Amino acid sequence: MRCLKVDTFFLKCLRNFFTLNKFSLLYYFIFITDTIHYEIMTKAIFLDKDGTIMKDVPYNVNPRKMQFMPGAQEGLQLFYNAGYRLIIITNQPGIGYGYFSEQDLRIAETYIYQSMNEFGVLLAGFYYCPHKPYSMQSHDTICACRKPKPGLIFRAASEHNIDITRSWFVGDILNDVEAGRNAGCKTVLIDNGNETEWILSQNRMPHYKAKNLLEAALIITSADKNYDKL
Repeated sequence: MRCLKVDTFFLKCLRNFFTLNKFSLLYYFIFITDTIHYEIMTKAIFLDKDGTIMKDVPYNVNPRKMQFMPGAQEGLQLFYNAGYRLIIITNQPGIGYGYFSEQDLRIAETYIYQSMNEFGVLLAGFYYCPHKPYSMQSHDTICACRKPKPGLIFRAASEHNIDITRSWFVGDILNDVEAGRNAGCKTVLIDNGNETEWILSQNRMPHYKAKNLLEAALIITSADKNYDKL
């Protein structure tokens, strides 16, 4: 996939098509492309935090109460060793409700970075929505970052040069699946009982289901390996 600079170049060429003769246009292509550096876009695993990586303790930011889900460490290692960038995308409405501060969340974020590093995995990014769910009665601001909206995925992809079409979203509820699909990712639902509503639509149907993150990692690495052979 071309980087933004290359796409801009092609737009310029199209814009100038009718103002350049064929020899000038050919020279324009040769000269400009010779100066462009192509950026290789990478693949990523976008991950929900609570119930997917960490045990779901409602509104918890205390590192002492944080534990990895069964299979999470092994799954993260498999993803990382397979060359995926790992990025957490999480809703944290506790900030909006006033249960804890963004600084409190930063402490929890640092703990996750350090814990993953201890078992050989580098977390590439941690993105969170601080807003509580929208309510007309309370005149809340409608944000673009709360899942199932894909705003945080797009932001992370832009900042980390990620090819979304080669990336996956893994989470434990259908809002995670919908966020991934809205962004253009393939998706895996961790079917561990945390999804209780099961409000289904085409955009909320996961590509795969798994019992934990390790099984999800095995599914994804196998699927991508088979795709690469095509």
